[in-house]
Amino acid sequence: MSLKEISPDVRALSTIVENNLRDVFAGFDSVSEACTLKVMSAFQEFRVSEACFAGTTGYGYNDLGRDTLDKIYARAFGAESALVRIGFVNGTHAIATALFAVCKPGDTLLSVTGTPYDTLQCTIGIAGDGDGSLKFYGIDYAQVDLLSNGDPDIQGIKRAAMNPKVKAVMIQRSRGYALRRAFGIDDIESIVKAVREVNSTANILVDNCYGEFTEIREPTDVGVDLIAGSLIKNPGGGLAPTGGYIAGRADLVERAAIRMTTAGIGGECGSTLGNNRLLYQGFFMAPHIVAQALKTAAFCAGMMERLGFKTSPSAIESRHDIIQMIEFGSADKLLKFCTGIQHGSPVDSYVTPVPWEMPGYEDEVVMAAGAFIQGSSIELSCDGPMREPYLGFMQGGLTFESGKLGVMLAASEISKSN
Repeated sequence: MSLKEISPDVRALSTIVENNLRDVFAGFDSVSEACTLKVMSAFQEFRVSEACFAGTTGYGYNDLGRDTLDKIYARAFGAESALVRIGFVNGTHAIATALFAVCKPGDTLLSVTGTPYDTLQCTIGIAGDGDGSLKFYGIDYAQVDLLSNGDPDIQGIKRAAMNPKVKAVMIQRSRGYALRRAFGIDDIESIVKAVREVNSTANILVDNCYGEFTEIREPTDVGVDLIAGSLIKNPGGGLAPTGGYIAGRADLVERAAIRMTTAGIGGECGSTLGNNRLLYQGFFMAPHIVAQALKTAAFCAGMMERLGFKTSPSAIESRHDIIQMIEFGSADKLLKFCTGIQHGSPVDSYVTPVPWEMPGYEDEVVMAAGAFIQGSSIELSCDGPMREPYLGFMQGGLTFESGKLGVMLAASEISKSN
């Protein structure tokens, strides 16, 4: 299947959907402009020059580009300090490093947004064999489930956070593979206030994956102690080849740096191997690219709603991450949609995705990702676990135009079976 096979009915429908979303798109552009101002101001404040793009080898001592980029991330995210490294293999690695930075043996980690994402369950030790997990090192875990309407249980959070053993509180901003909404900065601010009322010393950490630059404020602007995420998602702008980041309180970022390397070294070492320019340019582009992904997601919701599918968020709801959930109800429809996304991609458009046992996941996962960067979810992609109710999670789109075409092809593919 190729882009030439987008059906006439889908083309006509896409025009209607896009016209109906003009005001929504204008809102995304407004946020992008405000976030771009923050990023550009940080670039200018720290005097970015061509010298910052030079790479280092070996130990990576005195890497001007690496150290300056840390300062830029910190300033743009309203944090005291940041650690931006290509040595983080993915977002889970960065989040795990942050968790070990805020937890010691005997402490309790409290998740206040329900059960974490599949890969983090292995990190915590509530799934998998437990080796190397928080549980393995004597760190206990507790969680507060969401209310039936998907909102945080503020009273439940207060009761759980009163436990003096709770030294770290984790918030997962995005939905993961759960049937719930993403949490906005207002939600996070309410959680922070609730925790601080009963436990002023607990460190609050946010898994910020998929959420960067979707709003003008970041979690660190509302009292969160530490955030972590992936460079092949929002902040890498589709250009970062790998890596992750941690930002927040300076003492906790330093602890994270020590966990990433070792005591006595921290963030002082780590060569960048010529990748600095891509990391800088990606972060510069990130607010605009995120807006493109948000437009693609809203457009996808509008199209799929017209075809009779349940979506979350809806086409016109506010968005706090770049993920669009579609409930397909059957394995066949989920696979067909992912096939359409793959065939509508610029890379590997000729292959067909099949479910496989992906490391860190309990169920088989199907993943469509015709991306320039392997696993990049700021590029148009769609994935989902092969379990009922067969939810598809679409995200990304470096340009709205290309994302729109991919969604249209997926809609054409799935409409054949309706």
